[in-house]
Amino acid sequence: MKDQGSAGVSPGPPEGEKKAINSELWHACSGPLVAMPPVGSLVVYFPQGHSEQVAASMHKEVDIIPNYPSLPSKLICKLLSLTLHADSETDEVYAQMTLQPVNKYDRDAMLASELGLKQNKQPVEFFCKTLTASDTSTHGGFSVPRRAAEKIFPPLDFTMQPPAQELMAKDLHDIPWKFRHIFRGQPKRHLLTTGWSVFVSTKRLLAGDSVLFIRDEKSQLLLGIRRATRPQPALSSSVLSSDSMHIGILAAAAHAAANSSPFTIFYNPRASPSEFVIPLAKYNKALYTQVSLGMRFRMLFETEDSGVRRYMGTITGIGDLDPVRWKNSHWRNLQIGWLG
Repeated sequence: MKDQGSAGVSPGPPEGEKKAINSELWHACSGPLVAMPPVGSLVVYFPQGHSEQVAASMHKEVDIIPNYPSLPSKLICKLLSLTLHADSETDEVYAQMTLQPVNKYDRDAMLASELGLKQNKQPVEFFCKTLTASDTSTHGGFSVPRRAAEKIFPPLDFTMQPPAQELMAKDLHDIPWKFRHIFRGQPKRHLLTTGWSVFVSTKRLLAGDSVLFIRDEKSQLLLGIRRATRPQPALSSSVLSSDSMHIGILAAAAHAAANSSPFTIFYNPRASPSEFVIPLAKYNKALYTQVSLGMRFRMLFETEDSGVRRYMGTITGIGDLDPVRWKNSHWRNLQIGWLG
């Protein structure tokens, strides 16, 4: 897919040389609950949620983001284009979307929105491990859980002593990394040795960060990283352009709403846990679910090993999160008391 050309995108190789990011790896790095809508489908854009992401990226309170009284709390849009990106310095994944506000829509666009609910771009074969201090030391290697190594890596030749092989895996930027995979020690365990410390130092990984390996639909071995949440400077311009920060992140959306013109946004799934562009079919399904105080509420959350866990709570309140700036908004309008 061709970039839309924005000040918010990191400089890279000339157009034509840039290779599209592997969608399965991008989704694995973004998290198990992230599912991007298909191009051409209808979506609901929540500017209030967009403000939350920007505030989190800038490490500011959300009320410093200017709002526009003429901008409604939601916009129904058609997704015109979607480009997956990864920051060249941090490997942080983000998406660039161009949205077109619509007042009416055809059946095909609605069907595409419903289809988006059934699509799952998450890889079937993958493992994710939070790095320990020994995993990131210059003297050791990467200790791979036995079940994960046997599932994802090519089988070792156990007639060799010790069993060993060379692995090659590509990252989000299509850069190949070579590692020596060996089965040794007491008790015996799977390790990545030669090449691992170079990867750790190049990516500037620390204990607490996570590394994941996947087998995509073509059986290619790929690897990605997820950095632990730490106090950091504001995100680089690849996720949020300085122009957008200066004039107000919602200015483009307000202009688009008034003129029915396309606008481009960036979505960073690791900066803010809530999606603010969701399939219209998903929104409608939630809207027609009757809720009341005291009802049980179930929600999926991401676990440390990139799995999901369902938590249960009780609805304790229903109302506007920000009644002054965003009256009658459906964004975070339920208060939940989570059960232990």
